[in-house]
Amino acid sequence: MTEPTAPMSEEVATETAREIIATAFRDNTPVPRHGDTPPVPQPGRPPMSQKAVDASTVMLSASVATIPPGALAIGVMLASGYADPVVIGMIAAAPAALAVPILAIARLLRGAKPAPDIHHHYEGTVYQDQRTVTSSTRGVWAKTNNQQ
Repeated sequence: MTEPTAPMSEEVATETAREIIATAFRDNTPVPRHGDTPPVPQPGRPPMSQKAVDASTVMLSASVATIPPGALAIGVMLASGYADPVVIGMIAAAPAALAVPILAIARLLRGAKPAPDIHHHYEGTVYQDQRTVTSSTRGVWAKTNNQQ
């Protein structure tokens, strides 16, 4: 390689260097759909079903909704200068104490189905037993007496 006789400008030197040195390479060959490489955990939320994503979004949104009432409660306690721990505990437990039975009843009602129609078909002689049994249970330690 021969040395240049005249000095090169900055622009010409940059262009020459760009031609000599490969600064980027792009491989356009198609990538196979399946390979031997094991999957790698990706950053962010883990993969889950759409129902789970919707539920977690609702839970995150509901947790943000607790900030204003909490801030209001802190302001009231600071303004009063006195906060009884028992009263605070009862106030904090009241929503959970009301929500648990309501959610349990809602879940029971959601799973409730009407009773199926039952049809009995008999052939031949049928005997019906129509005894009446009276039962009484009394006392702390219960004893049941069935009488016919």
